[in-house]
Amino acid sequence: MPEAATIVKNLLRWYLTEARELPWRQNRDPYGIWVSEIMLQQTQVKTVIPYWERWMKRLPDVDRLARARETTVIKLWEGLGYYSRARNLQRAAQMIQNEHKGCFPSDYEALLALPGVGPYTAGAVSSIAFGQPRPIVDGNVIRVLTRVDGIRESTKLSQTIRELWSRSESLVRFASELWRPGRNVCGDFNQSLMELGATVCLPRQPLCCDCPLRRCCRARAEGMIEVIPNLGARKKMIARMFIAVVVRRTGRYLVRQRSAGEINGGLWEFPNVELTSQDPSGAVWLDSGMGLDPSKLSALGEVKHSITNNRITLKVYCSDVSPDYCVMEEAGEWLEASELERYAFTAAHRKIVRRAINENGR
Repeated sequence: MPEAATIVKNLLRWYLTEARELPWRQNRDPYGIWVSEIMLQQTQVKTVIPYWERWMKRLPDVDRLARARETTVIKLWEGLGYYSRARNLQRAAQMIQNEHKGCFPSDYEALLALPGVGPYTAGAVSSIAFGQPRPIVDGNVIRVLTRVDGIRESTKLSQTIRELWSRSESLVRFASELWRPGRNVCGDFNQSLMELGATVCLPRQPLCCDCPLRRCCRARAEGMIEVIPNLGARKKMIARMFIAVVVRRTGRYLVRQRSAGEINGGLWEFPNVELTSQDPSGAVWLDSGMGLDPSKLSALGEVKHSITNNRITLKVYCSDVSPDYCVMEEAGEWLEASELERYAFTAAHRKIVRRAINENGR
């Protein structure tokens, strides 16, 4: 296993010159760092940047987030997915207001107690914002450490994860012993691990020639770069088919809100249903549920998207109905095109909004 000194010093030296200029790195504001770390879960940096900037402009501090309407929070998050993250951010902000008098907690255990904050996020905020020697382990860090240390065991094993957390802790504690005037060494080191995984130690075709750890990387020396990290067996992908219908009545569109307990709960969508062997075309649902004649629908194409291991194809249709039309299946709301822009839709149905408006504008 390469010595901690070699890894820490080489990474810190590399990070000083190669780190990307990201907006949340401009200062050590714990609120902005926390928001960025939550947004970056399951999401690429290039996607997060405009979301983070809009969020910070509208909700620049804990107090503003705690007092915001949930609809505002969800609308700002629209398109990032995993909406429980946004709700947990607001719940945590309210907890900070109530239990910490609005002051962002620097204590690691207090951070862990916040909704939606686990060991990784608590470690990231503690080290980056407050300079504490707390470890971090995420996908990028896993890839870097398993390759550098030549760890071939599956990263799905609890023993492997414990080993990686232990290794990360020993490295950041070594970093904490280095003194650099005016520099947050612990925060810089943890960010250097993440940065290396995000920009150099890539999942496929890593840029080994540009890596500051190439001379001490066991996976490279042993020709194991392509098989480390060992991610274990992937989940089988499941293909699912839905139909959605854009119902227009006197210039307004019928939409409905997903229930709170569902995936994407609280977001808006057009009426839709999953196709089954009992109703393979959706004709029964359209006729008896929506009161629409399937033969009179206009096709608006398909929208493909994924949720975890589900590969979803959404066939979209459009129907203009008479002023006295009353939906038979369930209640919804009739919105004008301009109102559709103000509501938070799921990513797939936001695409349908654009198609429906474009189709109507022809």
